[in-house]
Amino acid sequence: MQSPPSCLVVLATGGTIAGRAASAQDNVGYRAAELGVDELLQGLDVSRWSGEALEIEAEQLARLDSKDMDHATWERLLARVAQHLARPQVQGIVITHGTDTLEETAWLLQRVLAPARPVVLTAAMRPASSLQADGPQNLADALRVAACPQAAGVLVVMAGRVLAAADARKRHTRRLDAFDAGDAGALAAVEEGRLRRWREWPRGRALGLGHLPKAGAEWPWVEIVTSHAGARADAVDALVAAGVRGLVVAGTGNGTVHQALEAALQRAQAAGVSIRLVSRCAEGPVIAGPDHRWPVYPSLSPAQARVELMLELMAPMPPMVAPSSALPEP
Repeated sequence: MQSPPSCLVVLATGGTIAGRAASAQDNVGYRAAELGVDELLQGLDVSRWSGEALEIEAEQLARLDSKDMDHATWERLLARVAQHLARPQVQGIVITHGTDTLEETAWLLQRVLAPARPVVLTAAMRPASSLQADGPQNLADALRVAACPQAAGVLVVMAGRVLAAADARKRHTRRLDAFDAGDAGALAAVEEGRLRRWREWPRGRALGLGHLPKAGAEWPWVEIVTSHAGARADAVDALVAAGVRGLVVAGTGNGTVHQALEAALQRAQAAGVSIRLVSRCAEGPVIAGPDHRWPVYPSLSPAQARVELMLELMAPMPPMVAPSSALPEP
């Protein structure tokens, strides 16, 4: 008989959760990714709520300020998460990450791996040296969720809330509860080590690591263009001339696009560039209609949509776009 899971894996990538400042009162002028994973885990005891004797295996995968996240680090992270998920003794995985690009990494992991066991990303809004350090509690809560035998999918745990990767958004620059899930709401909450769930754990079909470019190969170049008052076509034309392969347009309201951009985007599409629409609004889906000239990602943020379009351009995959009624893809 197969032995039950016996460990949790923590993969550290840096971020504010591992940051340190010269003063405990400084929450801005800190250096990210200063502390190692062993320092982050000091004093945390999973045995008090796990119900099982789960050991913690820790690995320092990277030391990045997440504003500088890159495709090479994503590749290493995906590979290590997949390797650990293949081990039957691993109950769940926790990834410490910076907040700036956390929603992009979470969405990438969910789309590529769609894990049947929990892969939990956590972070902090205050450095570890702060009087208000939130990292230790966030990490403890993330370990609690990863230890749950019923949990599944890629999750984000911040400020006591458990969010699905598809829904998680950073919506505030400084508050400790900077992340939420908009209209969808949180999946669950962690309250003094107790997990209270309201929605089903996320499921999905994994694209698999084989969907990604071969090691060392470039990922498709996709950029985000924002529609706004006084928009000009020059930026779109310049990106096309430079060789961009995809453009995510963060439109106003329900994914609408300034008239000055439309002609440039049509030229881009005629040149073979894939165009996708999202909204720049913080909440609410885009309802695809006859006014949308290009396919819509109804509920992704612009940053998540960029990840999604890169994955589309890597290899054929089931589309998650809402089709428009005009201008088919070239």
